[in-house]
This record gives sequence, C-alpha cells and structure tokens, in this order.
Amino acid sequence: MKLQQLRYIWEVAQHQLNVSATADSLYTSQPGVSKQIRLLEDELGVPIFARNGKHLTEVTAAGKAIIELACEILDKVKDIKHIAQEHRNNKIGSLSIATTHTQARYALPAVVKEFMRRYPGINLNMHQGTPVQIAEMASRGVVDMAIATEAMELFENLVMLPCYEWNRCILVQENHPLTAQVPLTLQQVAAYPIITYVFGFTGRSRLDQAFAENYLHPQVVLTAVDADVIKTYVRLGLGVGIVARMAYDPIADQDLVPLDASHLFGSSVTKVGLRRDMFIRSFIYDFIELFAPHLTRPVVDQAVSLRERREIEEMFKDFKLPLH
Repeated sequence: MKLQQLRYIWEVAQHQLNVSATADSLYTSQPGVSKQIRLLEDELGVPIFARNGKHLTEVTAAGKAIIELACEILDKVKDIKHIAQEHRNNKIGSLSIATTHTQARYALPAVVKEFMRRYPGINLNMHQGTPVQIAEMASRGVVDMAIATEAMELFENLVMLPCYEWNRCILVQENHPLTAQVPLTLQQVAAYPIITYVFGFTGRSRLDQAFAENYLHPQVVLTAVDADVIKTYVRLGLGVGIVARMAYDPIADQDLVPLDASHLFGSSVTKVGLRRDMFIRSFIYDFIELFAPHLTRPVVDQAVSLRERREIEEMFKDFKLPLH
C-alpha cells in the first residue's frame, strides 16, 4: 500500500469518480491512476469502486470506509510536513482561508495586510464560496480555516471559535418614507420590496426567522451574495436593502441612508472554523488573534481540546465579543 494510491482514491472520490479529471488535477496520466487503484484493490482483496466497463459508477461500502481512513492518513501526512516546516522556519509556508464575500470585502482586508507585513514568506490563499462550501473545505482539509456566520455547525469535526458580533442595517434612498419612522418596525420594512442576501449567506437565516416569528411575508424581489450588488439595486429604486452594518461605507455610500436594524433582527456571530485534529502552525494562531484578539493561543488550544460542542459554547458563554 502506497500513499500515492491513497491519494488517488481520495481524489477520485472528490472528482465525482471522474478518473480523467483526477489525473489532470494531479498532473499525471489516466492509465496511471487507474492502474494504481487496481493494484490497491488487488492488495486489499475488495473493490473500492464499482464499475460499468471501464467507468467507475459508485463507491462500494468497503470503499467508503477505506476512503474515509485514507483522508485521515493524508491529513496526518500533511501535519507531519507542517510540523517539520514549523521547526525549520516558522515564517515560511502557506495559509489557506475559505470565506464569504462579506468577510473578504469588509472584515478581512486590514487583518490580511498586517499579517502579510509580519509574514512576507507566507503564501496566503483566500477562497470564496457559500458558507456550506467553505465549511466543507475546512472539514476536508482543503483549507486551513473557514470564516463565516452560517453553516459550520453542520460539520462535526470543526471547532467553531466566535470572533465578533455584527448587526444589520436597512439601506434606502434619501427621502425614503422609512427614514421618518422612529423606531423602525418589521411591519414597516415588510411593506416595501426587499433586496438582501441569498439564503445561507451572511446571517440570512436570522433575517428570515425574524419575519416568520412576526407572521410577516415580505416580498424579496432580488437576492445577491455581494452587498455591493444589493446597494446597486437599491440605488435603482427597486427596493430597500438589508445588509450587514459593516457593508455600509459612509464615504462611498453617502447617497444611501442606513437605518439601524439591530433591534429588528438581533446580532449574529462570525466564527472561525478549524479542524479538530489539525496541527496549528504558529502563524495560524497569529492570524486568528489578529482577526479576533480574544482568541489567543491558549484560548484556541483549550477550545480545540474540548470534545463536545456544548463545552465550547459554555467556554465562550461569558466572553464579551467585539461588535462590528
């Protein structure tokens, strides 16, 4: 059994059993991948993949268990390399982050700038996607960490570290009738067409929950993953926007009026998600602390050591999170 063979079966599973696509991603040949998979199956005495002719059709029951263990082994190999690199030079390496547009655009720029000043030898890669996509990337070890508000609770092997609270605002054009409503109510907001985030993005579930609890059915006329797109259509007069408060720029958006909505929807919490069993390099600790100063190395280590999610929630229960 070779590590190369474990890598091949794992990658084939990630490429929807497409051996050709797997070979391209690994810069090798399709016959070579197929041969190594066959050799591994012959050695183990069980098929990992079911076949129809030359095509792989599904992962067998034994294959699912084998691929899951292969993933764990490959992760440990990666950790061994990281440990060695940490002891050779702790300022050289790579950091991969998966996050949403809102975090990448509004919350992370200053942190990334300072991190790159401190660690010019670190290659930083940022991936954007839906909350489910980025949490899955962290869960599978494709990235070192995920930063998001939604979906990370879906993956049991992720430790979620609370970073900061944030609220929403209602964006309207100048002289809009809502600017005269103090205090603003959900009923008043629901009377107008709404432009907001796609479901699953940037705390959208909290927004939907608030309307549902008040038996309101707002007309959502347009959704987007990008707050800048939402603002564009508010400017066109297509509706009122509901965005994260941090997405409003007093200079760039001075033609729009932000109305406080913190009392309407409550706050949401953005979290960093780390795989429970990963080796955390020193510069990863530093990045997390730059992003959330209360998440010092001892705090992160304590949270990662806890086995139950409720224990982690209890640990952070009395933390006073900063408000963005």
